[in-house]
Amino acid sequence: MDSGSQIFKGDTLERYAAKGRGVITSMAAGNEVIVLGTSKGWIIRHDYMVGDSSEIDLSAGRPGEQAIHRVSVDPGGCHCIATVVGGGSSDTFYTHAKWNKPRILSKLRGLVVNSVAWNKQLITEASTKEVILGTDNGQLYEIAVDEKDKKEKYIKFLFELTELPEAFMGLQMETAIVENGTRYYVMAVTPTRLYSFTGIGSLETVFTNYLERAVHFMELPGDIPNSELHFFIKQRRAVHFAWLSGAGIYHGGLNFGAQRSSPNGDENFVENKALLDYSKLSDGADVIKPTSMAVSEFHFLLLIGNKVKVVNRISEQIIEELQFDQTSDSIGRGIIGLCSDAFAGYIYAYDQNTIFQVSVQEEGRDMWRVYLNMKDYAAALENCRDPFQRDQVHLAQAEAAFFSKEFDRAAFFYAKINYVLSFEEITLKFISINEQDALRTFLLQKIDNIAKDDKCQITMISTWATELYLDKINRLLLEDDTTTKDGDSEYQSVIRDFRAFLSDWKAVLDEATTMKLLESYGRVEELVYFAILKEQYEIVVHHYIQQGEAKKALEVLQKPSVSIELQYKFAPDLIMLDAYETVESWMTTKNLNPRKLIPAMMRYSNEPHAKNETHEVIKYLEFCVQHLHNEDSGVHNLLLSLYAKQEDDSSLLRFLQCKFGKGRVNGPEFFYDPKYALRLCLKEKRMRACVHIYSMMSMHEEAVALALQVDTELAKAEADKVEDDEDLRKKLWLMIAKHVVEHEKGTKRENIRKAIAFLKETDGLLKIEDILPFFPDFALIDDFKEAICSSLEDYNKQIEQLKEEMNDATHGADNIRNDISALAQRYAVVDRDEECGVCRRKILNIGDYRTRGYMSVGQMAPFYVFPCGHSFHAQCLIAHVTRCTTHAQICKSS
Repeated sequence: MDSGSQIFKGDTLERYAAKGRGVITSMAAGNEVIVLGTSKGWIIRHDYMVGDSSEIDLSAGRPGEQAIHRVSVDPGGCHCIATVVGGGSSDTFYTHAKWNKPRILSKLRGLVVNSVAWNKQLITEASTKEVILGTDNGQLYEIAVDEKDKKEKYIKFLFELTELPEAFMGLQMETAIVENGTRYYVMAVTPTRLYSFTGIGSLETVFTNYLERAVHFMELPGDIPNSELHFFIKQRRAVHFAWLSGAGIYHGGLNFGAQRSSPNGDENFVENKALLDYSKLSDGADVIKPTSMAVSEFHFLLLIGNKVKVVNRISEQIIEELQFDQTSDSIGRGIIGLCSDAFAGYIYAYDQNTIFQVSVQEEGRDMWRVYLNMKDYAAALENCRDPFQRDQVHLAQAEAAFFSKEFDRAAFFYAKINYVLSFEEITLKFISINEQDALRTFLLQKIDNIAKDDKCQITMISTWATELYLDKINRLLLEDDTTTKDGDSEYQSVIRDFRAFLSDWKAVLDEATTMKLLESYGRVEELVYFAILKEQYEIVVHHYIQQGEAKKALEVLQKPSVSIELQYKFAPDLIMLDAYETVESWMTTKNLNPRKLIPAMMRYSNEPHAKNETHEVIKYLEFCVQHLHNEDSGVHNLLLSLYAKQEDDSSLLRFLQCKFGKGRVNGPEFFYDPKYALRLCLKEKRMRACVHIYSMMSMHEEAVALALQVDTELAKAEADKVEDDEDLRKKLWLMIAKHVVEHEKGTKRENIRKAIAFLKETDGLLKIEDILPFFPDFALIDDFKEAICSSLEDYNKQIEQLKEEMNDATHGADNIRNDISALAQRYAVVDRDEECGVCRRKILNIGDYRTRGYMSVGQMAPFYVFPCGHSFHAQCLIAHVTRCTTHAQICKSS
């Protein structure tokens, strides 16, 4: 035990507590209330909470000497039951804290009540609820008393011992609410037996069931002055019990939760049972049995003679002895008994005159060591109060495991130690015996136990653990491959553990140091794994490319967390390694800029390819242009250059003819550079493509000139494209005609005939006289006589038509002159009262005014007179017509 002050200490609480009403014969306590029974039949109530006391005489009116046999008070200190014995009879009384007079329980007349069990869960200040009484003839009764009724509500017989009629010396009761009602747990002791009762319903129902089945009991024969039963209450619930029996102290835990069925059919709520033999309480051969007992959380307080021996319930060792300051007249009889106040947590002792209080200071302070000495490490840890105590428990566990050569287990416990043993001392233990595996276990556990903010130490330890893992892996590679129970080799198991370790501690492992370690041990796969954990994807991709695993490299690059820049960096290597997979990956990658992939695509394109091999770059560029609607000129130029290098120029022509920008308003129709396209097509001798580009650039003369080198029909088609410039179109057709006459294959005469036939295709645009300069000087007239005659006929028709038009014009001019002459003689008469059809003022009004007797005549306003007779002022008519005319009509007329 730890040195220090005593845990238990006895002090005098009340001298002459019986107040001259005899000597104390019995005592009970509850909620800082002590009730004494005296030899003269008095009950004295001391309420230490309010500092008051009261007395009640239970012997009044009874003949002879009366003494209180047994007094009992409920845990709340309100209800009291006492039995008076004397004169050959006995009576049991009930009294309440508020009453001045007791009430006799008449139905119990003649019965000696030895013990009382209070319903601690349901009792209230106003009502006792169910109370069980045990008598000296082995009977159990149930009573209930309400304070306001001033008498008992009922008294029921519950049970009687028939097999071995003994007095009930101690009773305890607990209840629990379950789904189908209230479950009762009752324990009762006689001098030789401990009985257990349990059931659901009312108390009467519970005990009625035992008429048909056997009662569960534990028998411990032996003589004892006073058999007692005690429950230790913690948080208003009994957690363990103790029976002061003739054979020893029978004790155990109480479990009122999940019950287990006992062999005889009863539900047993007692667990971890043990018997403390009285022989452990004395050094000599004579065994002295206690006369009374009290129970605390970890100890038994046993009254032996005038001393109270404190025995640890777990270790069964006497830890202290208490002596009390008795008066001289009380020493002879000694200490009578012990009692507990379960509600307030106090323990009391009493002799015939004085009440003593046993105070408790830090009762559980040494329990961790008690459990540790018993090697109950879990309980020891549960009772530790500071880190140093926990360290000592862990040290004991570690040393025990180390001694038994369970090094991994020892390492686990050593890792929990923080103060009593240094990190260096522990590691040297394992190093000295060459236990690398246990050392690694220790380091791994130590990392978990170190505070997360101590990053420096965590990094150092995790790095050391990494090296130990690598060393273990290398040693396993050199040894024979042993398999585990699951069929995996130990090597594979360690690899999995190592990878899990890297994953768990990736945040604290120094990146550069760890990678150097992995590289120095040749663990390339783990290096890649760690690089993935640290998101060093460049290293990962580079490794896969070196291994020729393009698909894996592309899978890494496809991850959302990978920078898009790595796609561009590794594109040249990947497309050379596996063009198909690379292009497929590119086409599924979002936000990829094809322009940045051009160097990689050009590198691939410069390599020789089989004739029937799919050109992956062309496939990707077509995807960009057609599906992604890419407008980058570099992409379009590259695709055009690849088309130009193909043997078949159909793809090139289709590309040139496609208007990729047709969906944009005021945008270009194509995005490639036409000048670059022209140079490229000329270099690759793609003449049809060049013709198209010339035409697209409105260089029609160059287009026709180049087309004539390829195909006359192509030249004709190009010439027909010019529609808005008649002179240019004629010029182009003349170029074609000249080429037909001068450069077509065949004899001169045949070419002249072709040229004559060619005139019909121009729809009259060219005449024979236009192409005559192209004919040779000595050409025979017979070859184009028909064309000349046809041309002359056309001219003659045009002359005749012109004559007719001139005659018509002359006739029309005569008619106009006649009309003009007729109009000059035409007039209209306007009446002086004629009004304007718009303003209704007189047409012929003039502006007039008088001055110095003379009238001045002003100018008449302009007006229009129509053949129908209507007249209008010019200004009014213009305004009216303007109002009735649309804006478009006004603009047209103007």
